[in-house]
Formats: sequence, structure tokens, C-alpha cells
Amino acid sequence: MYAPNENAPRGIGARDARVALAMTAPGTAPSAAPIDLGRFGFFGLGATPEQAREIERLGYGTIWVGGSPPAELSFVEPLLESTSTLKVATGIVNIWTAPAKPVADSFHRINTAYPGRFVLGVGVGHPEAHAQYRKPYDALVSYLDELDEYGVPANQRVLAALGPRVLKLSAERAAGAHPANASPEYAARARAIIGPNALLAPAHNVVLNNNAEEARAIARTALDHYFSLTNYVSNWKRLGFTDADVTLPGSDKLIDAVVAHGTADDVAKRLGEYLSGGANHVAILVVGGSEKVLPTLSELAGPLGLSR
Repeated sequence: MYAPNENAPRGIGARDARVALAMTAPGTAPSAAPIDLGRFGFFGLGATPEQAREIERLGYGTIWVGGSPPAELSFVEPLLESTSTLKVATGIVNIWTAPAKPVADSFHRINTAYPGRFVLGVGVGHPEAHAQYRKPYDALVSYLDELDEYGVPANQRVLAALGPRVLKLSAERAAGAHPANASPEYAARARAIIGPNALLAPAHNVVLNNNAEEARAIARTALDHYFSLTNYVSNWKRLGFTDADVTLPGSDKLIDAVVAHGTADDVAKRLGEYLSGGANHVAILVVGGSEKVLPTLSELAGPLGLSR
């Protein structure tokens, strides 16, 4: 377990020192090479060790676990133990519900056992979900200060980021950004903000169904909740969508932008547009039920050019 220096300075001076350390110390600077996540991964609320082995066999590089997991991160080791090269990332640990110290302890426990195979994704969540949501940017910066103090390297953490300010922060204080519910067109804008070296690892929704109306109906059911979250709605408007587009149930134009649907070839082409637009990695969020995850990932593996 990592132990912080008890004699380290406190207050503003401590924060400046921690930031300087994170920006310059070998192995912790954002400029250090981020972990290679592979071109494509899977995003979900979790996976069994058996599913993880199959996801790795199909050629996917990373499993992202969402749902604001608790600070103990006890689900990580079984996934890493059951695989040989697969990475695991959190998408994301919520700064309001998971204090930095136990999260850092968990990071060091995992990284000691499985060096370089875990990425800590953190974020501020949504004001609609957390009563303590105040000055989220400042709170996120303070949380990163604590992670610096507890020795979590910047090149093994990413930030949930949509807007320009947090995108910039993700390049300055982490390996990069993990946006969601965006589009390949967004990737080019994000890349321009974070620069050429930071990691850009978006999650994108997928419905493997070549009936457009059926696919959109499935997508709308899954996305319903997000229309009430200002962070996502604001980002959609920054991308040029109108009030009518972002009002439930969402226009076809919006749904088609944030959900890839069609045949496996259609979906693979759309996901590939993220890489062309500047993303390093795309996490695939399979929409329509957990029973569709492995069949969808299996059918996509060939068109995505993954090795089995």
C-alpha cells in the first residue's frame, strides 16, 4: 500500500508541489506514454471472468466498468486474473461517492499485482444525481491533487470529459479523456483541445440491427435517462444539435449520431470514424440487454479487424 510522506508540506504549497511532481516525475507525467488499451474495448456494468476471457480472445483490448463503482474496486482482480493481456478501466469512479485515499489504495493493490493493466477513470458525475454537486471543476482538481499525493500516476488515470475545460484538464493532469454519448465528429474537436499526445478513449453506443426504426427504438429506450442530464444535453448542443433534437424522444439525427446501428459492417465503419477523427480507442457499449453483449462483440470482431 502506498504511504504518503507525512512530512510533506500542506495547503496551497502542497498542492503546487504535488502538481509539479505529477507533471515532471518519471512514470507519472501525463506526457509519459499512456497504457495501450487496444483500438477497441467493451463498456458495461461489469463482466464475469468467463466473459472477460472471451472478450480477450475476440481481440478486444479493454473492459470498461461503469456505474460509479465503490472505492474498493474489488471486481478488478478477478477479471485480470482470468486473462493475460486484457486491460480493465473504470468508467468512472465518482469523486463524490469514492474518496481518493481508498481509491488510491485500491489502485496500488491492483497495479502491484497486475502492473500496467489497470486504468483509473474518474469523474464528477451529474448534478441531478448528487446533492453535494458544487463547483465540480474545483472538486475534480482537488481530487486529482489527492491522487497525486497518494502516488497514482497520471498516465494510468483518465477523466470523464465532455466540455473544453475538463478536456484540457484531462491532458494536463491525466492520460486523457473518456467521453460518452458523443460522436465521431466530436472526436476531432476533442483532439484539437487535448493535443496530439493525450489519450482519447470515447464510449459509443451500438445496436446491431439493420432495421433503422427498430434500432432507433431500442436506442431511445436506453438513452431516455440522458435527456435529463445537463452535461450531455449541453454537449449535444455544442455539437450543433437544436433544442428540438435534444428533447425527448430525441431526433433521428441525434440518435444516429450517438448510436451506431445497422449491420456489423455498418457499425464497424461508424466506430472506425472515431479513430479517423482522432480517438485512440473506442469502448463499445452494447445496447439492448446483457444477453446481446458477447454475440454483438463476436459479430463485430471481424469487421473491426480484430485478431482472434
